[in-house]
Amino acid sequence: MPDDGLGLLTGPDVEPLLRAAVEHRGGRLVDWSLDHVDATPHQSTTATYAATVEWPHGRRSELLGVSARTGDLTPADARAEIFADGQRRVAVWLYPDDPDLLGLPTAAFPERMAEVLNTGGVLPGPVAADDLTLTMVGYRPRRRAVVRVEVATDPPEVLYVKVLRERVFADIHSKHIMLRQAGVPAPEIALATADHLLVLRALPGMPMARALFEPGDPCPPEALIDTLDAMPAAVAALERRPPWADAVGHYATVISATMPELADELGWLAERIGSGLAGLPPGDEPTHGDFHEGQLHVADGKVVGVLDVDTIGPGRRADDLACLIGHLSTIQRMTPGQEEKIRDLLARWVPVFDRRVDPVELRLRAAAVVISLATGPYRSQDVDWRQQTLTMVRSAGALVRQVTTA
Repeated sequence: MPDDGLGLLTGPDVEPLLRAAVEHRGGRLVDWSLDHVDATPHQSTTATYAATVEWPHGRRSELLGVSARTGDLTPADARAEIFADGQRRVAVWLYPDDPDLLGLPTAAFPERMAEVLNTGGVLPGPVAADDLTLTMVGYRPRRRAVVRVEVATDPPEVLYVKVLRERVFADIHSKHIMLRQAGVPAPEIALATADHLLVLRALPGMPMARALFEPGDPCPPEALIDTLDAMPAAVAALERRPPWADAVGHYATVISATMPELADELGWLAERIGSGLAGLPPGDEPTHGDFHEGQLHVADGKVVGVLDVDTIGPGRRADDLACLIGHLSTIQRMTPGQEEKIRDLLARWVPVFDRRVDPVELRLRAAAVVISLATGPYRSQDVDWRQQTLTMVRSAGALVRQVTTA
């Protein structure tokens, strides 16, 4: 079986690589810990490490990244430092010099970000680095990053910078424009840069992920369906993105690689989901592709903003609604009161979704989404990742057992 590097990058044998990479840059590795793992079984593994490094100018916390592959390294890997470990060659980089996210060094430093905003005329007047507060909202190494930029203007302004790979940049840019021209409340693009940054203006309203735990409902379930159904027909002509259910076997394999004791249960779930959805056409409705509470802003019971439109394209409405159910079913670290509210909300929302799409399909697709999400705790190296993963797999099982027999 091809060695995808998972064992090397998640074990102690990676330390000589990290030490060599730091020494090559003129520093000394003091200590390190695994921070994030992204594995594609039998193909590749990328991991990041939180490290303490002693530099000539002082000690600093750094983030190191390493990518290993079963085959040849990619052209993008060549933008990193290449080190050999026996017969294997790996790509190693120091954040923010991600070899696939060429704009990350700009988005990571206030001085560079201020220059970009001033050159692009994004704000009413010029700003200095001291006027900006940068916060990394999310970073998936070699895939994407989002940086929140708080601007100390009068009144204050908030921008979000999407750091994208070159090959997806033009496509995502055009999707934002397509939706806004159709009246769908996607974020407004304030600036697009040559190093593949999309600077977006903040959406109005409150994030639905927060509104869920405020008094009352964030919006009626019909408003969610209406938001999806309002997407323009042109979305259905875009490139098709495979639904989560198509990759359920892959995600089951990823989880089984780290928790072999779940392999049989995951195999059963993947088989039931696959057979239950077999024969259904791929669908030609305009879909969001990753529709959940983290992508929505609400105000006064209405959906007033839709984020992360990168994934829009043709599909089945059941996939979008199932994605929302899957995410709501796997929110972590809630209080008992919050858990009760989410259970109540799902009990009232799902029957409304059942009237729009097939109930069996909805639950099977929701289970597939849950299995995809169950790869997250290990990837993020959460302290209790095993328990979180187990809970999610059991949640997927409960959805499948609602509509299938043993």
